[in-house]
Amino acid sequence: MSTKVYTTDHQLSDPVAERAPLVLGGLDFHDITELIARPVEGKTQPMWVLAFLASLALLSVYGISVVWLVWEGTGVWGLNNPVAWGWAIVNFVFWVGIGHAGTLISAILFLFRQKWRTGINRAAEAMTLFAVACALSFPTIHVGRIWLLPWVFPIPNQMWAWPNFRSPLLWDVFAVSIYGTVSLLFWYTGLVPDLATMRDRAKGRIAQLLYGFFALGWRGSHRHWVNYEAAYMILAGLSTPLVLSVHTIVSFDFATSQLPGWHTTIFPPYFVAGAVFSGFGMVLTLMIPSRSIFQLKEVITVRHIENMAKIILLTGSMVGYAYSMEFFIAWYSGNDYEVFAFVNRAFGQYAWAYWIMVSCNVITPQFFWIKKFRTTPIIVFILSIFVNIGMWFERFVIVVTTLAADFMPSSWGYYSPTMWDIGCLVGSFGLFFTLFTLFVRFLPMVAIAEVKAVLPEADPHWHGHPGNHAHDEAAA
Repeated sequence: MSTKVYTTDHQLSDPVAERAPLVLGGLDFHDITELIARPVEGKTQPMWVLAFLASLALLSVYGISVVWLVWEGTGVWGLNNPVAWGWAIVNFVFWVGIGHAGTLISAILFLFRQKWRTGINRAAEAMTLFAVACALSFPTIHVGRIWLLPWVFPIPNQMWAWPNFRSPLLWDVFAVSIYGTVSLLFWYTGLVPDLATMRDRAKGRIAQLLYGFFALGWRGSHRHWVNYEAAYMILAGLSTPLVLSVHTIVSFDFATSQLPGWHTTIFPPYFVAGAVFSGFGMVLTLMIPSRSIFQLKEVITVRHIENMAKIILLTGSMVGYAYSMEFFIAWYSGNDYEVFAFVNRAFGQYAWAYWIMVSCNVITPQFFWIKKFRTTPIIVFILSIFVNIGMWFERFVIVVTTLAADFMPSSWGYYSPTMWDIGCLVGSFGLFFTLFTLFVRFLPMVAIAEVKAVLPEADPHWHGHPGNHAHDEAAA
C-alpha cells in the first residue's frame, strides 16, 4: 500500500512545511504518470478542438496577409516617410521577448536549484520555441523581396553582396538563430525520458514508432541518466547567457542609432527586464487555462502561479523604474531633442499609446503586492493579459513615436496601420496558438520525470515516516 504524503496545507503543522507543496493530492510516481499522460492518451476534448480551430482560423489570416504582402509589396502596410519601421519590427521584438520566460524558467532556475520550476518548465520551453518561430517570421516577410533573403547570410554569391557585420540587424540573425537552436536542444533533451514513457505506454503502432524514434533508445539505465544530467547541465549553462544576450542585441537595433529616444545606454537591461516581464505574462496566460482544461491542478499549483506573479511584480517594477529614468536622463542631459522625444511620447500625438503602456506595465503588476490577488488564478490570468497588451504597446511606442517626430518638423508624420498590418499581428498569434495546441495534445505538457524528482519518495533519506514531512518540504 503506497503512502500518500502530501495533504492540505493546514495539515502540515511544522513551520518549514507550511509552504504550499509542489504536488497536491498525495500523488505517487504512478499517479503522476497517469495524470500527465491523460491529455495525450485520452479522447480529444471539445475545448481543445475549439481552441485548435480558432487558432487555425487566425493562422489562415496570417497566410492570406503574407501572400498578399509578397504579391503587392510592403506598400500594403502603413509604412510611410518617416515611419519606415512599423508593426513588423514591433511584432518581432514582442515575440522575441515572449520567448525569454521559457529559458529563464528552465535554465536559470534549474542552475539555482529552484524545484518549483518543474510544473511549468516544459510548457514554457515549448512556448519559447513557438515565440521564436513567430519572431523569425517577421524579419523574413518585412524585407520586401523575400526571394533575396539568403543575401543576409555570409554565403559567397555571384553578386559579391556581403552582409555588413557591423550592423546589429545582422547580429539579430545570429543571436536569435542561436537562441532558437539552443532552446530547441534544451527542450528536446528534457523531453527524452518522457518520450520513452509515452513510447512504453502507447497502444498504437504508429505512436510507438514515433515516440520510440524520438526517445533515442532511452531505457532509463544509470548510464543514460548520468549522460542526460550532464547534457542538461551543459545546455542550461549555454542557455543562461543567451537570456541576456539575445534581447540585448535586439535593443542594439535602436540604441546604436542617433535618434533621440533610441540612443541610450539603458536599453539593453531595460529590454531584458521587459522581455522576462512579458514572457512570464504569456506563460501565465497559457498555463492557467491549461491546468483547468486538462485537470492538472495537482502539479501546476497555486504556488507556481504565485511565484510567477512575484517575478512579474519584480520585473514590472524594473520596467517602471526604466521608464522614469528615461525622463530623468533626458532632462539631465540638457539635450533639447532628447527632452522633446520623451515629452512628445507622454503628451504628443501618440500619448494614448504611451499611457496604455504605463497603465498595463507599471500599474497592473502592483496588484501582485496583495497575496489574495497573486494566489487567485482568475485574477492572475486577467492581469497577465494586460501585461501582454502593455508590452506590445511598449514596443509600439519605442518604434513609432521616435520615427514619427525626428529632428526636422517638416518631415514629421503620423503612422496608421492598415488591415494587413493588423492581419499579420493577429495571424502571428494564430501561428503561436496552433503550435501550442498541437504540443499539448501530442506531448506531455508537464515534465513527468522532473515532477517525480520533487516528490518526497525521490529523496534517498525519505522512508515514509510522517516525521519526515518537514525535511521533504525543506528539500522542495
